[in-house]
Amino acid sequence: MARGTGNEGKPRLQIVPCDLIVAKAYVKRIHRHHKPPVTYKFALAVADADGVFHGVAIVGTPVARGLNDGWTLEVTRVCTDGTDNACSALYGACARTAKALGYRRILTYTLPAEGGGSLRGAGWIETGQTPGRSWHTASRPRAIEEHPLGVKTRWEKSLGSVPQSPPPKPPDIEEDTGPDVFEMFGDGDG
Repeated sequence: MARGTGNEGKPRLQIVPCDLIVAKAYVKRIHRHHKPPVTYKFALAVADADGVFHGVAIVGTPVARGLNDGWTLEVTRVCTDGTDNACSALYGACARTAKALGYRRILTYTLPAEGGGSLRGAGWIETGQTPGRSWHTASRPRAIEEHPLGVKTRWEKSLGSVPQSPPPKPPDIEEDTGPDVFEMFGDGDG
């Protein structure tokens, strides 16, 4: 058996950390119909035993404001090179990571042409259709949108019961009383 392969000669995959710069570059190079997202909470990659990336996932707060309850995250991009099981591995890892961070629900969207087998394989449930539409409005004009605007399927995975109250807020933090930043790094005049 060759190094880094399973019983069927397929690469053995592992989930690895990934920073946003690398994940965005991967999406920009490979994704079929979306640009990289602007923000994120975390990103993950799937790599073989030799450290070669076969896909990335980027997770952030829900794009739809009505779903952004403080307990929910959205997988905003999953992008792979087609390696078997890479998508399922990423979706499963996104859900486990979100749960470990204290979130109670994770969701994502697929196009009708995308069957959802990877999501079902990772334990996600189809929860309905959304009418895809443009972000352009008269009060907030947008540049030409290059992403698909049609109907999308929403998928969700419960990570635990969602409390009725909002997530706890961090305590108010007073301004840092430590050394002045300019004293630490110089005043920039030199």
